[in-house]
Amino acid sequence: MKKTKRTIEIYDTTLRDGAQGAGVSFSGSSRLKLLQRLDQLGVHYIEGGYAASSKRDMAFFREARKLRLSHAKLAAFGSTRRRGVRVSADDGVRLLLEAGTPVVTIVGKSSELHVRDVLKTGRKENLAMISDTVRYLKERGRQVFFDAEHFFDGYKAGAEFAMATLRAAVDAGCDGVVLCDTNGGMLPHEVFGITSAVTAALDLPVGIHTHDDGGMAAANSVEAVRAGASQVQGTVNGYGERCGNANLCTILPTLVLKMKKTCMSAQKLKELRDVSVFVDELLNLRPASRQPYVGVNAFAHKGGMHVNAIQKNPCTFEHVKPESVGNRRQVLLSEGSGKSSVLLKAVELGVGGVRKSSEELREILKSLKDLESKGYAYEAADASFRILVKKLLKKHKPFFELEGFRVIVEKRGKDEPCLSEATIKVRVKDEVAHTAGEGNGPVDALDHALRKALVRFYPEIAEVVLTDFKVRILDPEEATAATTRVLIESSDGESSWGTVGVSHNIIEASWEALVDSMEYRLFKEEEKAAKSRKRRRKA
Repeated sequence: MKKTKRTIEIYDTTLRDGAQGAGVSFSGSSRLKLLQRLDQLGVHYIEGGYAASSKRDMAFFREARKLRLSHAKLAAFGSTRRRGVRVSADDGVRLLLEAGTPVVTIVGKSSELHVRDVLKTGRKENLAMISDTVRYLKERGRQVFFDAEHFFDGYKAGAEFAMATLRAAVDAGCDGVVLCDTNGGMLPHEVFGITSAVTAALDLPVGIHTHDDGGMAAANSVEAVRAGASQVQGTVNGYGERCGNANLCTILPTLVLKMKKTCMSAQKLKELRDVSVFVDELLNLRPASRQPYVGVNAFAHKGGMHVNAIQKNPCTFEHVKPESVGNRRQVLLSEGSGKSSVLLKAVELGVGGVRKSSEELREILKSLKDLESKGYAYEAADASFRILVKKLLKKHKPFFELEGFRVIVEKRGKDEPCLSEATIKVRVKDEVAHTAGEGNGPVDALDHALRKALVRFYPEIAEVVLTDFKVRILDPEEATAATTRVLIESSDGESSWGTVGVSHNIIEASWEALVDSMEYRLFKEEEKAAKSRKRRRKA
């Protein structure tokens, strides 16, 4: 890393530190995919794994060597030599070299508490462990970073010893030292003060590595940069042990857009949300909707006054442009929505024919409030709102009509699983389709039966999958007679959409949301075909 006032180098440790988070596990192929995607994004270093921790990590390094990275350098992570063991005889150090990466990052103790109680050794041996390992790796042509574990806690307990560990690494020839808030408990002003002292004392690049146990990881990383740090370590989406690591999806746009630091081009920053979602998909985890910058709600507006303001000037309620990080603005609808909200939402969803002064807009607003008084909610049900608007504008053409359904749930014995079966009769065009389906539950059975009925007429229905199903009881005091709201999220592999249904009967509420989901997919196909015909006519 270059120690300049302008350039901040990004060191991604998603594949190593991020993988220590609960529920986070990368397969061999997904690790290679992420390595290539992070390289395309433009980070400077990618830490691939802990060389001595498992054969799986070493297998990854072997496969990674076959790839040609265009921007990033691959790093292997490891520890200093063990106490009382010659560095040339230490298995962990040997595996670091066998990983074959141009960069190695070694972690060593910088807190006397850990030297005494964890390593069970003394100051002199700990310093020798650091210097021996750095020197040995440098002599073998590696770029070496020293991660000073528990540095901030160690510095507060004894600054002299903490600084001595850094100097041991520097004197042995390391390329940079990284200050670690390993327990994640530091406050921003503490990180700024201590990092300032280190950057003033050392003529060498200094990095920052923070954890989020106190909710301060991103702020602490930014403060370290303000204090002179020139490398930031973190993970995509903040994945990591316990509460996670510093979130690069928060730090990167802060550095580029707000602090005007040179660490990534503005064009590459526009890929940030895609990378965030890409990692979640690799891990089969749902994206955090309220994540800063890249979350689906990061630029979502609900209050009528707010929506009216952003319609006139987006910067009134947005701290950066959504597109600068690859995100987009959303308008959420509720009973508090005004005409501006409804109009912008209609435009966002591509529903034409609505004007702010039109009678249709007043009718949409009235219907929206009437429906929400009955329990409907459209914040997460864009598709249902679009269908509602089309109905009110008399532009809705049903693709099928229900003639009836029946759902049976049967349990044939105490230890037997419940069986669900649905039979359904729907009219499609001039034909009646009568089908049955089985599922894990009544809604799943209905879904299968409806698909069977429709796929013969609309093959694209086969692409639709239900990705989430939420049930909320709206008036629990009514007990089993309470009104139920069902929200369904669906996807066709290219996009996702939400639908809503409300009824005293959970099956009927689910059916409403299910029908909207299927109809929305068919609307999409119809619009795609219309655009294709239009292009052909122009040609």
